[in-house]
Amino acid sequence: MNDPQLTNDTPVSHIKKSRNPIWQMAVIAVAFFVIGFMFNAAGAHVQIGPNTQSKTAIDLTKFWQINDILHKKFDGDISTDKQSEGAIVGMVASLGDPYTTYLTEKANKELANQLSGKLSGIGIEMGIKNNKLTVIAPIDGTPAAKAGLRAGDLIIGVDGQDTSNMTIDEAVTKIRGDKGTEVKLNIIHPGGSPQVIAITREDIKVPSVTSEIKLGNIGYIKIRTFGAETAADVSKAAGEFAAQGVKAVIVDVRDDPGGYLDGAVKISSEFVSSGTIVEERSRTGQNKVLTALSGGQLTKVPVIMLVNGGSASASEIMAGALHDNGRATLVGEKTFGKGSVQEVICLSGLNLGSDCKGDSLKVTVAHWYTPKGINISKEGIKPDIEVKLTSEDYNTNRDPQLIKALELATQKANGQ
Repeated sequence: MNDPQLTNDTPVSHIKKSRNPIWQMAVIAVAFFVIGFMFNAAGAHVQIGPNTQSKTAIDLTKFWQINDILHKKFDGDISTDKQSEGAIVGMVASLGDPYTTYLTEKANKELANQLSGKLSGIGIEMGIKNNKLTVIAPIDGTPAAKAGLRAGDLIIGVDGQDTSNMTIDEAVTKIRGDKGTEVKLNIIHPGGSPQVIAITREDIKVPSVTSEIKLGNIGYIKIRTFGAETAADVSKAAGEFAAQGVKAVIVDVRDDPGGYLDGAVKISSEFVSSGTIVEERSRTGQNKVLTALSGGQLTKVPVIMLVNGGSASASEIMAGALHDNGRATLVGEKTFGKGSVQEVICLSGLNLGSDCKGDSLKVTVAHWYTPKGINISKEGIKPDIEVKLTSEDYNTNRDPQLIKALELATQKANGQ
């Protein structure tokens, strides 16, 4: 399949190093160091200084007045570096957007490590939901899953520190760490009481895609994250399904935090032959429409898609694309609702990725909309057929959502 069409921009799969790089992404913080990002190559030069004149200029009279008083009156040591950092953090935090954050040089290095998967963690994806630090999903087989963490759990404390005022990046930094070390989380399961869970960090390596044939003629694909190789893995599975003549396909993106945008477009295009996959809208009016690619292998086969509150970002883009193009019936629970686009700007202007030196700014610049105009961030994606997974189901390893999907897939396979 060809690269996705991006209006007035380059394909997201082609990221080049530049002197003033910007990484564009739809991102959810991940505590196991494999973050789901939606990248777009871009570059910008931002010049900010005391002589900058614009409608957005800030009156700093009171700021300098307070600074002067502090340096004259405060009985203690003052670090101008910490003052500067605190002022920047406060300015960014005043926007009230948990995904717009200032990253220090240390945090920026940690972000690069997340992208490379070099570090260890516990295996959860996290987001801010109703102003609370929330588990989007534990990854199968990881320490978090083994410890009993679930999608929807609230994390109210990390090693005894309250999380109510933490940004996602701060929480990720505190939760992750070296293999073999322990972190204690204060957790509230939905409808439950607070409890402390101690989890030992490990290296997290989870295949992004697994597939199998169920009931003889129904293909089943589980996508855990939209990583660099996920589209190729799904394409391989789709080819095998087509060769075996499956009559229906179940695509399971439950507890999938998202990932690369081009992966979402390519994977959606395996099932959608033409039309819009997703639209990016910004307040500048420079909207972009990404359309289906040619060469999809399962564009005629009925699709059932499993979603839940842990389905986010790229998962929601795919669910919206297949649903709005009439290619899938959605089963499960409402998705997380993470459809904002961030740019990470290296403030030092040096190189992309792990070579980005100094501090950076991650800022929300746009939002994703489904082909029918649903704002993913505000509304999430609602299933056609709601099937809840209860605590009893969880404890007894019963999966009523998959059972319903198999029932519908069987009906469609039989032409009903």
